[in-house]
Amino acid sequence: MPKNALLLFKNDLRLTDNETLVKAIASGKKIVPVYIYNPSSYKNIALGFPKADQVRVAFLNKSVLDLRDNLKKIGGNLMIVVGKPEELLPELLVKHDCDTIYTEQEFATEELDQLQRIKKVLPEACEIKETWGRTLYHIEDIPYTISEIPLTSKAYRTNTTKNTAVRSTKAAPTQISVIPIDENAWGALPTMEELGFKTEKNYALTYMPGGETEALKRLTYYLFESEQLTEYRWTRNLSLGLDYSSKFSPYLAVGCLSPRTIYEAVKRYEAEVKKNQSTWWLIFEMVWRDYFTFKLMRFQNQIYKTEGYTNTERIFTNDPLLFDRWCSGTTGIPFVDAHMRQLNETGYMSNRGRVNCSSFLVHDYQIDWTWGAAYFESKLLDYDVGANWMNWHTQAYQIWYTNPVNQAYKYKAQEYIRKWVDEIVQLDDINILIPWETENVKYPKPVTIFKKWTRAINKIKKETEEEPHL
Repeated sequence: MPKNALLLFKNDLRLTDNETLVKAIASGKKIVPVYIYNPSSYKNIALGFPKADQVRVAFLNKSVLDLRDNLKKIGGNLMIVVGKPEELLPELLVKHDCDTIYTEQEFATEELDQLQRIKKVLPEACEIKETWGRTLYHIEDIPYTISEIPLTSKAYRTNTTKNTAVRSTKAAPTQISVIPIDENAWGALPTMEELGFKTEKNYALTYMPGGETEALKRLTYYLFESEQLTEYRWTRNLSLGLDYSSKFSPYLAVGCLSPRTIYEAVKRYEAEVKKNQSTWWLIFEMVWRDYFTFKLMRFQNQIYKTEGYTNTERIFTNDPLLFDRWCSGTTGIPFVDAHMRQLNETGYMSNRGRVNCSSFLVHDYQIDWTWGAAYFESKLLDYDVGANWMNWHTQAYQIWYTNPVNQAYKYKAQEYIRKWVDEIVQLDDINILIPWETENVKYPKPVTIFKKWTRAINKIKKETEEEPHL
């Protein structure tokens, strides 16, 4: 009697352009599609917060349920289980008579270690078939081996984009044959308690709705319905609202969208609507994401250490009270606090916010950059191991200082601050940028007003003199 195949979904929660799914179906075997919630992914780390917090779980849950719904539409289903993969998979293989596991290829340290633990306990007859599906450019097509990945993104991008073609997307399957089991045996979403959380927070509404269905809607809306992509190059540094940037990153993070799907849509946009700096920039950012993935593969565990892959020595004071103020959005610097509060409530933060919040933590508060990277990992809906840790490393050791007072002024962030910092909503457009200059405001005073902010503060005050009724 022919054996079945287990299809293990991870960060590829989609039907469109999912080569792992396509290969599993092409095998001709009956399939057991599975998603595993591993409680160790949500446990508290040494800094006192979860490795992945409930806001990320809320987005993930919607994405997993949408995947199940889409599989049902083509005759399938999705088994949802909770536990350690190395314990669950051997049981599932035996129970459902499987001799093959189809899954997406791993690349980061923790996931590779997990895979090794799984391989040690699998039956000898079981074969794991991994498929690369993470990047815009396929790992086999780029003009470098992993050990040769350049230290600069420009060197990687120039050579890769010149000499590598993007592979075509795979169409979503229209039919899948799964094992015949009782409906209840497919399982249900875990409770927060099952994942190790002591109390459940209400994250019914995250910044973006999860799932491939919503991801494809967003892609169509941002490109072809609103044509917002045309302005992306000039709006991407804003923070308020949904349409100043694509918001594709949360969907890329859990695999509701593939980079190739976005790439093909952008190319169609260039042909049918407009080709400009904005369309180039969006593709550029996906190439940058590729670069961080491959660079992480080159350096692995060095990425997560304070000295980083550059082995740079730097003294941090690591004041836990300052770190708590940063995490909670109570630094007294409105531009920083607004972004941190948005992150805590919704799981999202703009690019401009990430640059300023990381710069402030590292250079002003002198807190170890890995603490900030870990906090972002806990909260961000679009957490991407390569992008997150590489960007923080870059901010700590390779990028110039960012002045959060001047940035709030430069990007006219008053309305954004009012949305997230309730204590100063009544202040005018000048004083809301420098609230420590106003008496009787129930908002934390900054620990320090740095001299390097003086020029920006004076510039803001000068506007009061020139336009007193602003």
